[in-house]
Amino acid sequence: MGVFDVLLITLLCAFAPLPSETLNVRGHLLKSKTFLSPAFTLHPGSVSNKFFYDIDFPRGHLALKSFDTEVVDENGVPVPLHETYLHHWLVEPYLVAKNSGAADAHGLPKRIRKRNAGVCKNTLGQYQGLGSETRHTATWVPDPYGIEIGNPSEGYEEKWFFNVHAIDTRGVTDKLGCTECRCDLYNVTVDEYGRAIRKNYTGGLFCCYDQTQCKMREGFSGELRKLFLRYTVTWLDWSDAVVPVKIYIFDVTDRSLSDGKPEHACKVEYQVRECSSENRAKNDCVDVMETKQVLPRGGDIVFAVAHQHSGGIGASLHGQDGRLLCTSMATYGKGREAGNEAGYIVGMSTCYPKPGTVKVSDGEVLTVVSNYSSERQHTGVMGLFYILVAEHQEQQQQQLAANKPGLCFSFPVSWCLPAWAAWLSSNL
Repeated sequence: MGVFDVLLITLLCAFAPLPSETLNVRGHLLKSKTFLSPAFTLHPGSVSNKFFYDIDFPRGHLALKSFDTEVVDENGVPVPLHETYLHHWLVEPYLVAKNSGAADAHGLPKRIRKRNAGVCKNTLGQYQGLGSETRHTATWVPDPYGIEIGNPSEGYEEKWFFNVHAIDTRGVTDKLGCTECRCDLYNVTVDEYGRAIRKNYTGGLFCCYDQTQCKMREGFSGELRKLFLRYTVTWLDWSDAVVPVKIYIFDVTDRSLSDGKPEHACKVEYQVRECSSENRAKNDCVDVMETKQVLPRGGDIVFAVAHQHSGGIGASLHGQDGRLLCTSMATYGKGREAGNEAGYIVGMSTCYPKPGTVKVSDGEVLTVVSNYSSERQHTGVMGLFYILVAEHQEQQQQQLAANKPGLCFSFPVSWCLPAWAAWLSSNL
């Protein structure tokens, strides 16, 4: 750093108070709070798939920066996956009319769901959601971006709901089979709505719905547990310094574009067949599922991550010209403790491109590739890809240029030079 730079910084520190918008958002402007979901109970082999409405959540016009969760018991102790398998958790906002006493058939207020910007509107509307990988998968939205929440239309208030799907595998005959919701282990022939399950459906969500029971070892007994989803939300108050992002979720089972169908068919889950003897002899036991989907609005991809189940190897996302946009790989545990459970996916790698380096266009056709080991059959697996996109809008870019920090420092406190000063120091 030259003499001029040192003098400039010294003068700015002494005489120029920095507006709050230019502070590094990792500094004191960040807010964070930890909550507990309502309790759900499980006995050995049982399933809980609950929807909790109006959960505790930060209120106000905010920029959501991260959402981290784990399953804990009544004493706040993390519960390992080999005892309670977290199939998935989903969180999503909804709108309720103010001063409205109207209720639906379940006694809950009439709701308008606020879904993400993706194409799977009927099945994957969540803002965020993960599964067994939740403890070691990053959810941080990079600076200067944020997911805008808490700015509802006039006359409405925003609330949030959880869907928590957990499977107790203490004492079951086949832990992996129970977590993969194999129908024969649950001894069900109809789904939760009483509809007959088709004969070629061997496992998945239709067979492990709320209050179903997986096959137990004879003579096993265990206590009833009261569990919670502990979640930590990190946010900023919304300001012009935050660049909004849109959430898109792609599902590898949606083949509407390839099949020439106008309606999206996001089935969410699929089956992996056991490797053939020919492929096994070639040591080529990898099941590859691929699909193409259209991105409605383009921009800069600032975050991306895949979601897979046991057996998953990893997934990738590609642009229309074949360029690699993100690879998200599975990490498996090696021990017994919570967060390192052997045989379970305990984390998925995430992509954080440098802002402006990974661009996608309006209407671009993206390819999703999901890879699973086919050493054995897997039922009810998923191949989802979450991405956050900052749209290319001239106004956003102007705001970012005007408000973004130029040079940031962490000593003696977190602070940044305004953009004009950073430009001046780097060009003189």
